[in-house]
Amino acid sequence: MNYTIKEERLTAEEYIEFLKHTDLGSQYPKERFRQRIGTLVNRASISLVARNEAGSIVGVCFGITDFAYWLFITDLGVVRECAGQGIGTALVKKLHQVAGGEENIIMYTCFNENAYGFYEKLGMHKPDDVVVLNRIEWTDFTVE
Repeated sequence: MNYTIKEERLTAEEYIEFLKHTDLGSQYPKERFRQRIGTLVNRASISLVARNEAGSIVGVCFGITDFAYWLFITDLGVVRECAGQGIGTALVKKLHQVAGGEENIIMYTCFNENAYGFYEKLGMHKPDDVVVLNRIEWTDFTVE
């Protein structure tokens, strides 16, 4: 499949529609979902979108970064029909490059256990140096 990756801001509606066609749509809490997705698409430091030749969105990757030391992948998704075609890998590599490159930037993410193999193939590993504070209400649901 031919696709292009560009820095692009999606609307909340575009991103929500995209989530319906990916396995990423179950990673968000139900609480204030639409409001928070709007904030996400507007404020992520880096927003990459992969589109096929017809212009349809086939992959999305968002990251937050200081462009000097670290990068956190907040979202990485590929439409189910296009999984396994290298789009996710290309998005992550482009994200790392835009943030400042492997020689400058440490990259982190939270992931679904089913996705660990993907990140491991990219050379990522589970760190021992991360702590978390999480006091938010979190009701699981899937974007449909």
